[in-house]
Amino acid sequence: MSGTKIGTVTHYYDRIMVAVIQLTGEIKLGDEIHILGRSVDFKQKVTSLQVEHQSIQRAGPGQEVALQVIRPVRPPASVFLLDAEEAV
Repeated sequence: MSGTKIGTVTHYYDRIMVAVIQLTGEIKLGDEIHILGRSVDFKQKVTSLQVEHQSIQRAGPGQEVALQVIRPVRPPASVFLLDAEEAV
């Protein structure tokens, strides 16, 4: 497995392609993440991050964030932060 686990998908909103993630680590705009679950496995850049409908730059452990995703996801998919070498 690549990267460090930073959270788990708790909800997914299909119409707006947004996943809600319960964080156990830090995430910020521009990070490369890997979302892995039973029916999903993809990497993407973090282009939007919100807490309670407010745009933020970064979030940390214990926070629940909304994140625009490029593919549908299902709870409880895991979210991993990729380091520079893995983010190809």
